[in-house]
Amino acid sequence: MSEPARFDRGHTDDLMTFLAASPSPYHAVATAAERLEKAGFRQVAETDAWEGTSGGKYVLRGGAIVAWYVPEGAAPHTPFRIVGAHTDSPNLRVKPLPDSGAHGWRQVAVEIYGGPLLNSWLDRDLGLAGRLTLRDGSTRLVDVDRPLLRVPQLAIHLDRSVTADGLKLDKQRHLQPIWGLGNDVRDGDLIAFLEETAGLPAGEVTGWDLMTHSVEPPAYLGRDRELLAGPRMDNLLSVHAGTAALAAVASGASNPASIPVLAAFDHEENGSQSDTGADGPLLGNVLERSVFARGGSYEDRARAFAGTVCLSSDTGHAVHPNYAERHDPTHHPRVNGGPILKVNVNNRYATDGSGRAEFAAACGQAGVPFQSFVSNNSMPCGTTIGPITAARHGIKTVDIGVAILSMHSVRELCGADDPFLLANALTAFLER
Repeated sequence: MSEPARFDRGHTDDLMTFLAASPSPYHAVATAAERLEKAGFRQVAETDAWEGTSGGKYVLRGGAIVAWYVPEGAAPHTPFRIVGAHTDSPNLRVKPLPDSGAHGWRQVAVEIYGGPLLNSWLDRDLGLAGRLTLRDGSTRLVDVDRPLLRVPQLAIHLDRSVTADGLKLDKQRHLQPIWGLGNDVRDGDLIAFLEETAGLPAGEVTGWDLMTHSVEPPAYLGRDRELLAGPRMDNLLSVHAGTAALAAVASGASNPASIPVLAAFDHEENGSQSDTGADGPLLGNVLERSVFARGGSYEDRARAFAGTVCLSSDTGHAVHPNYAERHDPTHHPRVNGGPILKVNVNNRYATDGSGRAEFAAACGQAGVPFQSFVSNNSMPCGTTIGPITAARHGIKTVDIGVAILSMHSVRELCGADDPFLLANALTAFLER
């Protein structure tokens, strides 16, 4: 085993910067692409013919990115080593007819995306971010990163039952944020405001994919600042670690025995069934085209896929001190204890015994401790892009991640050392 990884808060500081710069999946992939560009990667268009040259390349599609590095001398049948993650997080997303309101309040009509902890969105200062589509079909990112919206909770004086019966929220009636005052609700006001914010002419925007986000920045927490609180750690923590690992490997890549890949998908939180989701064709198309661009045949493609391994990296559950009975009694992952290996024999996670050995070897090479996670037998188990990737592409896949609390909250909590440990393990995996 290598020397233990030395904790580096510089990595966690950088994660905080990444989270703040990525209020939507579209911003997240743009931020990742910018970092890969600095590491020498270049974007290739799916509509162009691809060259079989060595070096770093990436494809952007909506809120997804697939990036890979071809070492000099890599054969067409060279297998891939993939870090998989997802860019989306549960939140409130703007409807096609966003302008609404009542009783002197101006509101924005929103739809619930994924499975957010709804109460965590109450009484938060919210910004608005996403993608605007223009008349010519081009897109423009927009980010109003200031207090713009708020979902006000009902005062306890008007609902005394909340203390006895708990908070009950109707997704349609109770989650519509306010953003101003006025009795006249005018269609087009929100989009006109965003056009002005983005410096676009009036009437230029014909489509949008917009979502809310908390404007409270990430922050260290605790007596010794050993914890990190922040938004969208499920699963931008993994996207950030995977981006850093791929850039690190590419900077010294000389081993033609494998091709390192980062695949960060959109729409994991609602099933992955989209052209940018893990259940879509994006990853398979990119890997196949890479094989064929290097002069490979279908036989080379089959050989490459047969030797490929994917680490599906997503956050998991740390043991909760107030609800320890909800966890498996013998598996209690702790924050700052290193990444977790996720196992479920009913294939909600893709890990098997050989996958465990693969991850253990990478962690051993990096000097990183790891922990095991299984769900309580009496409770349903969540899932990830892991089983989808394994089944769709016939690729050996291992589910891992970082243990956190408050998953799917507007603000989640992890150990401040775990992001660095995960990045080290992913780097070692891509180098193997």
